[in-house]
Amino acid sequence: MSDPLRIGIVICHRYHTCAGGKCLRAIRKREGAFAAYKDREVELGGYATCGGCPGGNIEYAPEEMKKNGVEVIHLATGLVVGYPPCPHIAYYRRFFKEKFGIPVVVGTHPIPQKYFLTHQGCETWNGPEWESLLAPVMADENTCLAYD
Repeated sequence: MSDPLRIGIVICHRYHTCAGGKCLRAIRKREGAFAAYKDREVELGGYATCGGCPGGNIEYAPEEMKKNGVEVIHLATGLVVGYPPCPHIAYYRRFFKEKFGIPVVVGTHPIPQKYFLTHQGCETWNGPEWESLLAPVMADENTCLAYD
């Protein structure tokens, strides 16, 4: 068996009290963005907030995660489903890759149905950039409802 893939998760600071239950469930069940690892053992190597806008912790958390063996950082689904979604996602992706050489995946757990419906109604995710950002965390309605 190969070594486990060590991942890190960065969440939006608005949700700094989040216990990570949906993300951890998605890792365990290989749902949402973690479906990409269905044939791999995965280990959580770091979990931190961005530090609040405009991302005061993004200089430090990825460095610590990398020292702890993290190979991929996931920007939590909360960054795309928050009201409004994080305006810094594209920058965080570029910064983590450039400064730390760590690939970034946008998303963790599947989008909860209640968030999907609200953002759809508000037309939040209209635009070509959203299709690729949301793809890893889109799921069927039953799965989305299970994450409400």
